[in-house]
Amino acid sequence: MSTPHYAIQGGLPGRERLRVLSRVMHPTTTALFDRLNVGPGLTCLDVGCGGGDVTLELARRVAPAGRVVGVDVDEAKLDLARQEAAGAGLGNVTYQQLDVRTQTVGEYFDVVYARFLLSHLDDPSRVLGSFHQHLRPGGLVVVEDVDFTGHFTWPESPAARRFADLYGAVVRKRGGNPDLGPHLPVLLADAGFAEVGLHVVQPIATEGEAKLLNPLTLVNIADAVLQDGLASREELDEMVRQLYEFAADPRTVAGAPRIVQAWGRRSRG
Repeated sequence: MSTPHYAIQGGLPGRERLRVLSRVMHPTTTALFDRLNVGPGLTCLDVGCGGGDVTLELARRVAPAGRVVGVDVDEAKLDLARQEAAGAGLGNVTYQQLDVRTQTVGEYFDVVYARFLLSHLDDPSRVLGSFHQHLRPGGLVVVEDVDFTGHFTWPESPAARRFADLYGAVVRKRGGNPDLGPHLPVLLADAGFAEVGLHVVQPIATEGEAKLLNPLTLVNIADAVLQDGLASREELDEMVRQLYEFAADPRTVAGAPRIVQAWGRRSRG
């Protein structure tokens, strides 16, 4: 499934990229949950949950008394997420197809979480307002999102630079902001959250799956790039080849763009 505001491929192909991304992000996202004491007994909402990797992490953390709801617009990914939750034997997680821009879950949570969602939206402030409405007084909002101004490789890779430019172009074309990360603290404060904090992470490596994020993401935005007339199929194929070649070289450095983690609380008043 594709959505007008989302440049990255959905469905099963998009799910496979998300598996890699989730494994790369697992250490820093779980460290964030540890920092914020996300644990047993809490109720959590994972917005834009995709294939449910973080949803399942939250479900394990809040068990046995807590529970998690994952919501996404992509029903194909949600079907896969339901199967994986059943296979993991987790009975405290449910999934709903829902567009948080126009719909509500209809209940309140202790934690609302979103990763790599807000940068794809044309009005992240409005969606953060929805997060505020979904939280109980004193509840916690946690968001992670990208800042592509921090994207780099070593040595400089023309293919990687071109990829970053294309990613930014297709996201902006659909109303998003690929450099949203540093805006998150102010957006949270303006949405009414208190006790706002932030932390920056950047998975970078000389080997392993972090180095695969550039070619995998380019493959998954290729349809949007072609639709927007930003590159030819031949150029994209050659870029993908070069990015995989760069990733396979242990003497190069590559990985994710800079990622801002931010959080805040709904006031108890």
